[in-house]
Amino acid sequence: QVQLVESGGGLVQAGGSLRLSCVASGGTFSSYVMGWFRQAPGKEREFVLAIRPGIGASVNGRFTISRDIAKNTVYLQMNSLKPEDTAVYYCAARGGELVTGLPDRYDYWGQGTQVTVSS
Repeated sequence: QVQLVESGGGLVQAGGSLRLSCVASGGTFSSYVMGWFRQAPGKEREFVLAIRPGIGASVNGRFTISRDIAKNTVYLQMNSLKPEDTAVYYCAARGGELVTGLPDRYDYWGQGTQVTVSS
């Protein structure tokens, strides 16, 4: 059983940056697809980024996902934050190498960390 624990959320002004961390335990971290999702109040869970095994980092616009195998940790670097980025951010893991943005394809989830961006 894989356990995921997120940290790094908080309150930040628009234009600022945050780095979220997700520490994994109980599994072979390097073999999982690791993903970040977010969920704002009243909205469905939304895919942010994911990274497949063997890849160190992936960038999508203002966000970068990266993996440190030695620390069993995946990060989400968020830059130029906007109020619409406000949400609970979740870390997730799935077996295999297929990167997907579908939440129901992920087997393990963290408890989430709140990110609030003020205008």
